[in-house]
Amino acid sequence: MAFSFSGDQPIFRQLTVRIANEIVSGALKEGDQIPSTNEFAKQLQINPATAAKGINLLVDQKILYKKRGIGMFVAEGARAKLIQERQESFKQNYIIPLLDEATQIDLSDEHIKKLIDNERSRRK
Repeated sequence: MAFSFSGDQPIFRQLTVRIANEIVSGALKEGDQIPSTNEFAKQLQINPATAAKGINLLVDQKILYKKRGIGMFVAEGARAKLIQERQESFKQNYIIPLLDEATQIDLSDEHIKKLIDNERSRRK
């Protein structure tokens, strides 16, 4: 996992997001072991407590689980759970505001779909 941190969020939160991204992308699969807290700390040159805080957020969400004496692993159903959470977040952060704005400027559903289709075609 290649990491570079920005100043936008605390490092532990960025670590959490990056591990989650690896799970969503399929780079980390269910049952895969992740690096230990100490390995993350050494590799990323961060405090082990910071690494532990980021990893423990994912344990609390049941995305990762600990096998005592062995390490941390990606939980069964982790990818599906993360995708479901992101889809809900996408709806709340983008779809609802888009529909609210579309209503205010009299854009029909067909026009919105056409705008999306045109943009997708342009990006291919």
